[in-house]
Amino acid sequence: MELSEKRVVVTGGAGFVGSHLAERLVADNEVVVADDFRNSRREWVPDAAAVVEGDLTDPEVVAEAITPDTDIVFHLAADKDAAADTVEQYRVNNTLTENVVERMDAVGVDNVAFTSSGTVYGEAPRPTPEDYAPLEPISVYGASKLGEEGLLSVFAHSHDFTVWTFRFANIVGPRAQLGAVVPDFIAKLADDPEELEILGDGRQEKSYMHVDDCVDAMCHVVEHADAPVNTYNLGTRTTTSVTTIADIVADEMGLDPAYSYTGGDRGWTGDVPRMRLSVEKLSALGWEPPESSDDAVRRATRALVAEHAPEYA
Repeated sequence: MELSEKRVVVTGGAGFVGSHLAERLVADNEVVVADDFRNSRREWVPDAAAVVEGDLTDPEVVAEAITPDTDIVFHLAADKDAAADTVEQYRVNNTLTENVVERMDAVGVDNVAFTSSGTVYGEAPRPTPEDYAPLEPISVYGASKLGEEGLLSVFAHSHDFTVWTFRFANIVGPRAQLGAVVPDFIAKLADDPEELEILGDGRQEKSYMHVDDCVDAMCHVVEHADAPVNTYNLGTRTTTSVTTIADIVADEMGLDPAYSYTGGDRGWTGDVPRMRLSVEKLSALGWEPPESSDDAVRRATRALVAEHAPEYA
């Protein structure tokens, strides 16, 4: 599907990844951002985009955003707290997706791109391909994403939708909020430059991808894959440990803190200590990750230091 001269709805389009995606799309498309601004910022929405403000668990808000002339919905809205340990997160995320697909079906919109997560795999062998089974998430967040994927698959096969599903690695870059490791480390070091507490043992090792590359990959997949369900991992070919992230952040801030560790092989209940997604399927479609995980973290750190702790930039 060519992403040009289309009416595009981006749910969660004022958030971290969503706002970068809206910026990418608005030059060539009519973009509608639907967001409640609870974990996002209005100033991140491009001036040329229309805005529907409201909670997408409300079907009336969804109806205002998704109209019969919509060509594609990029569905990014979610409760994204990966450390949440409550079934309510599952209910909220699945309600969002239920409302989106039911509205799409009602008004004849049949293209949807969905941001899932590598957490659907649970603790899987690395690198993890898209066809790995069984999918056994170990967090409520991962379970919610897997449930949403299942519903979208039903609408692809039974309601003639075309679905693009993106299983993200860890996405980093400007506008990433507290709760993500890089802005958390920046905030901690700005508060106490002498010592940095690191959750777990610091040896957790995952793949990190810059948000600009993530958005580029998403658009490439939508424009080049056309099966009823198109599921792609988005990540890099390498990984970065939590202690290495701390080293990069401290270096970019010009600091030399002592590290303390909370212990254990994971940072929180449901954390996957090691994760690297296979990107061979993405590569075969003609898109290759342009930088390593370490380089993505460093590029993101420079922007986030300027954003969150400009005195250290």
